Amino acid sequence: MTVKHYLREWTEQPVRNILAGMVGTFALIPEVIAFSYVAGVAPEVGLFASFVISVVIAITGGRPGMISGAAGSVALVAASLVHTHGLQYLLLATLLAGGIQILFGLLRLQSIMCFVSREVETGFVNALAILIFSAQVPQMLHVSWQTYALIALGLGIVYLLPRLSAAIPSPLVCIVVLTTLCIAVPMPVRVVADLGPLPTGLPHFTLPAVPLSGDALLTVLPYAFAMAMVGILESLMTAAVVDEMTDTHSSKRMECTGLGLSNIMAGLFGGIAGCGMIGQTVGNLRYGGRGRLSTFTAGAFLLLLLVALHPLVARVPVAALVAIMIMVSISTFSWSSLRDLLRHPRLSSAVMLVTVAVVVLTHDLAAGVACGVLLNGLFFSFQVMRMVTVTAQDSPDGQTRTYHVRGQLFFASASLLPDAVDFQDATSDVIIDLANAYVWDLSAAATLEQTVSRLRAHHRLVRILNAGAHTASLLIKLGHKELLS
Repeated sequence: MTVKHYLREWTEQPVRNILAGMVGTFALIPEVIAFSYVAGVAPEVGLFASFVISVVIAITGGRPGMISGAAGSVALVAASLVHTHGLQYLLLATLLAGGIQILFGLLRLQSIMCFVSREVETGFVNALAILIFSAQVPQMLHVSWQTYALIALGLGIVYLLPRLSAAIPSPLVCIVVLTTLCIAVPMPVRVVADLGPLPTGLPHFTLPAVPLSGDALLTVLPYAFAMAMVGILESLMTAAVVDEMTDTHSSKRMECTGLGLSNIMAGLFGGIAGCGMIGQTVGNLRYGGRGRLSTFTAGAFLLLLLVALHPLVARVPVAALVAIMIMVSISTFSWSSLRDLLRHPRLSSAVMLVTVAVVVLTHDLAAGVACGVLLNGLFFSFQVMRMVTVTAQDSPDGQTRTYHVRGQLFFASASLLPDAVDFQDATSDVIIDLANAYVWDLSAAATLEQTVSRLRAHHRLVRILNAGAHTASLLIKLGHKELLS
């Protein structure tokens, strides 16, 4: 990335990016508070972490326009560590997770994203939309009729205002109008202050109060690794969604290292690790937040709201936030995927549905994506295996039988070769022709060697033709160079 390109990511459409980032801030607050409770930490731990992460990743990240914060499956992973060892061990795990993410980026391991298929991405997005909406349901149960009226009014502003003017993001107008209305006409509705105590001071530099011993590191390392992997997965998945929505490219390697640096800084200021947040990111993009300035604003404005405008933020009705998040969930869901269920191959649809089901049932995005990737790999292996054919052809004198192998031989398909060979036939010579086959791994090479050995045990003269350099190297590694002679 050139310096000119980097500066352009900061300076394009500054007003639009600032306003979109402000909307992203209001969308951050309820979710960060909710996930702070999930992790078992005070709201200020998640809120201050979100400020630090947003500001740092705006500078160091590889995906402009993406909102990152202390929420998501990272909180689920951290919860058991907090409950068993306390906040200080969580801070140490956050620092280690950040270091692992930096190492992940430096080693260019972000390429694992190529194993995430389109079906898994769609399932990931749809599951996120469902989780975002379901998270709003508790705020709509056992509430006054005024709450429903405010939600309806908020949705009306969010969807109808852009038809009149798009100068100011409608969610921001929604928050201002509903807050003003609730201040002017007091009514029995929940406000942000009811979600939990908000911080009133500034975050300060701190180091984990944990003895730096081998036992402490061994205790937090499994959690740190899990937090790092979940954070990377969610961030890279979110970055991929942003790439598609904006028709632009991003540096996944830079995003990994930027996320690592952000989490290290969050840990040093007493915060929990975080990652990309797709709901807030979609909302940011929807209202023009395409650059780094929108990400920076989301974090900086969060701190301003918490410290300077604390009394006003505390009086924002939860109904306004619910209306915005409902809009985000509707915008996030891939409605075309419902139609595609009937048009796409059944196996592809099954992968998407399994991804959605696992995420929704476990509330663990990493588990859903992992299941989707594994299932997709299983289906792919099965389809490739079915393309392998082995045909036998006898010579005119009946003394030589040639087995022509076609397709990709690997651990899943290699067994088709011995299954197709008649070890009891009367021919004296056997030729295995690999001209139209490719042997991928040691498992397939070992199966090839075992097939030859079984034939020779029946006193057959066996030759392998057209093995290719890769197959030859695998057989040599197995110690069977004589098969190539």
